[in-house]
Amino acid sequence: MIKHGKNIYKAVKHAVFMASPKKEVKLTDLPGIGPTIASKLESAGYCDVMSIAVMAPSELSSIADISEAAARKAIAAARKVLQLGFEDAASYAEKRKEILRITTGSKNLDALIGGGVETKAITEAFGAYGSGKTQIAHCLAVNVQLPVERGGANGKAVYIDTEGTFRPERIKQIAAGVGLDPEKALKNIFVARAFNSEHQMLLVDKVRDLLNKGEPIKLLIVDSLTAHFRAEFTGRGQLADRQQRINRHMHNLMRLAETYNIAVYVTNQVMARPDVLFGDPTQAIGGNIVGHASTYRIYLRKGKKDSRVAKLIDSPNLPDAETVFFITRHGLSDKQV
Repeated sequence: MIKHGKNIYKAVKHAVFMASPKKEVKLTDLPGIGPTIASKLESAGYCDVMSIAVMAPSELSSIADISEAAARKAIAAARKVLQLGFEDAASYAEKRKEILRITTGSKNLDALIGGGVETKAITEAFGAYGSGKTQIAHCLAVNVQLPVERGGANGKAVYIDTEGTFRPERIKQIAAGVGLDPEKALKNIFVARAFNSEHQMLLVDKVRDLLNKGEPIKLLIVDSLTAHFRAEFTGRGQLADRQQRINRHMHNLMRLAETYNIAVYVTNQVMARPDVLFGDPTQAIGGNIVGHASTYRIYLRKGKKDSRVAKLIDSPNLPDAETVFFITRHGLSDKQV
C-alpha cells in the first residue's frame, strides 16, 4: 500500500498545481488528525499536507489507525487547501524561477547540465571507481554554501556516506580554494555514515527533521546510492525486492527535493555487461528504476592526461552531450593545473 501511495505521488507531481495557502497548514489542522496521529504519519514519512492529499483512504486508514471515512475526510480537506488542479504553462514557468543551480566548480560541467546541479531534481552521476563521482560530491557540499551570485544557494549540505569516502580534509582544501573559512564550511555540512540500506533510508527521513527545525539545507548527497542494496540483495531471486526498495528510496528523495526546494545529488556504481561486444559495456546499477527516477544522469569516465569526461545521458530539456574537466587540489577546473 505504501508503494502504491508513493507512485501516486510521483504521477501527481508532474500534473498538478500546488498553490501555496495563505498560511502554512499543518497535519494537525486537518480534520480527524490530532498530535498522536500526526506523529504516526510523520514517522512513516508523511510530514506535509501534500503527502496526505495524494494518499489513498485505505492507506491513510492503515497507517494512522483511523476509519476509512475519517481518512476520506482528511484527504478531502488536504486537497481543498492545496487547490489541486491544472494551471497554464506560463504560470508553471513562473514558479520554476525559484529553482537554484549549484555550481560544480567547472564551467564546462555546469554548462553540460544546464548551469549547475538543479534544486527540485535528482542528479545522478555514475561511473567506474576514480571517475570523479565523489570529488564532485565534495565540491558541491562546499559550493552550496556560496552566495547565489557565485553559483551557490546560501545553504547547508547533508552528506549520506555509504562507503566511508567522505573526507573533511578534502572539504577544507576546496573551501580554501573558493574563499570560504574551512572550519565554517565543515560546520555547514551534516554527515552521517549509513551502515546498511535500511539505515540509509532512515537517514533521508532524518533530513526532513533537520529542515523542520529550520536548518537551511539546500543539498542532499547520497554517496553511493546503490552500494548497500547491491551487497544485501544478491541473486536473481532477490532482484524484485531490491528494486522495490530502491524505488521507494528514490521516491522519498524526490519528494524531499520538491517539497523543500533542495538539490539531490547521488552517485551510482556500475557493472560491465559481458554481452556487449562493441562499444562501452559499462552499465549503471539500479536499472530502469533509478534511470526513470533521476532527472539528470551523467556518465563519468577517465580521459586523457588526467582529465575526466562527463557525458549527459538523460535530461528532460537538454541534448545528449559530453565535456571534459579536471580534478585539482582546490576542486574542479576546466584546465589542468
